[in-house]
Amino acid sequence: MFSVCKPARKLTKLVFALTAAAFVAACEPGLNTGGPSINTAEPVPVALLVPRGSGQAGDAALAQSLENAARLAMNDLPNVNIDLRVYDTAGSATAASAAAQQAVSDGAKIILGPVYAQAANAAGLAVLNNGVNVLSFSNNTTIAGGNVYVLGPTFSNTANRLVNFAGRQGKNGMVIVHSNDASGQLGQSAIAGALSSSRVNNAGSVGFERSQQGVINSVPTIKSAIDSSGADSIFLTATTAGALPLFSQLLPEAGVSPSTTQYIGLTRWDIPPQTLELPGVQGGWFALPDPAKAAAYRQRYNATYGEAPHPISGLAYDGIAAIGALVSQGKSNALTGAALTQNAGFQGVGGIFRLRSNGTNERGLAVATIQNKQVVVIDPAPQSFSGAGF
Repeated sequence: MFSVCKPARKLTKLVFALTAAAFVAACEPGLNTGGPSINTAEPVPVALLVPRGSGQAGDAALAQSLENAARLAMNDLPNVNIDLRVYDTAGSATAASAAAQQAVSDGAKIILGPVYAQAANAAGLAVLNNGVNVLSFSNNTTIAGGNVYVLGPTFSNTANRLVNFAGRQGKNGMVIVHSNDASGQLGQSAIAGALSSSRVNNAGSVGFERSQQGVINSVPTIKSAIDSSGADSIFLTATTAGALPLFSQLLPEAGVSPSTTQYIGLTRWDIPPQTLELPGVQGGWFALPDPAKAAAYRQRYNATYGEAPHPISGLAYDGIAAIGALVSQGKSNALTGAALTQNAGFQGVGGIFRLRSNGTNERGLAVATIQNKQVVVIDPAPQSFSGAGF
C-alpha cells in the first residue's frame, strides 16, 4: 500500500466546491525541486491542517475524519516514524496562514492540508520562504504550483481518462455541456484540453445557467449541436445534486437517445446511490477510484473507528502514504519537490497517484457504467502509470 510504485518495466502486470475567485499561487507554476533536509532515522515532523473550528456544518466531522485517516495510515507505515502535529484552521485563509507558520516554527518538514482553496493557498504563501512543501486537500488547480500541491481529484485527470477511453471505443465527436458558473467553466476547459490531444473531435460546447429553466432552455441547443456536428457522444459537467437528473430526463425526450449518443459525466454518477435508479443515466460512463482498494479502505476505517470515513478523508491517508514511502528510502531529500514528483507515483487508498511538478496530480481511475441500476466497471483502474488511460 505504501511503496513507491515501481516503474512498469519492473512490474509483471469527492467533490470539493470550486470557488469563483482567482488565486495567486504560492509560486508561479513550474518545476519545484526544493524542500527541507530531513533525518530519516528520527521521527519526521509532519503538520496536518484541518478545518476544525470553522463553525460550518460538517467541518468538525471532516477534520476528525482527516486526522483519523492520517493516523490509520501511520499505523501501516513499515519502519517509518512520523511525528504528526494537528493544527486547526477554522476553514479560513488567515488562520491557515498562521497555522502553517506555527507548524514550521514547531519543526514541521511538510504540511498536509488544508482543505479549502483559499486556506491552502494562504498556507503555501506563508511558508514559501521556509522551503516547506504543502500537500493540500483541495482539487482547485488554480492554486497549484511552487510549493503547493493539490491532492484532490482534478477535472483534467478525469476528463483525460474518459476522453481517451472514448477514443479507444471509436467515438469520433463530442459535444461538451457545461454550466456557466466557475466550476462548469473549469470543467469545460478540462474536457476541451483533453479533446485537443485525443483522437476525438471537439464538436462544440453548450453552456447553461444553473437553474431549472436554464437547463430546459439549453436542451434544444444541445440537440442542434449534436445533429449539426454528427457527434456520437456528449460530455456533461452536471452533478447528481445539480442538473444531471433533469438532463437525463429531458435530453432523451428531446431525441438525444443514449442508444446512439454516449452520455459521459465529469463527476461521479453513483453518489448518492438513488441516482442509479434514473432511466436516463443507464449506459452512461463516468470515472471513479479503484473500487476494490477504495472499499478496502472504507472497511478498515470503519473497523478501526466504528463509523464510515468522510468521502475525502482518503486524501490524508494518501498524503501520509506518499511521505512514508519516500522517507522509507532513507534519503535526506525525501520531502523535496523533486522527490514528491517522481514519475513512478505512489499507491493510495483509491489506487495509484502521482504529483506533478506544476502542483497538480494524476490518479489511476476506473471507467464505469450503469447497467440495470448497478455500477459496472468497464475499464479497470491502471496499476501503473504505463497502464490503461495513460
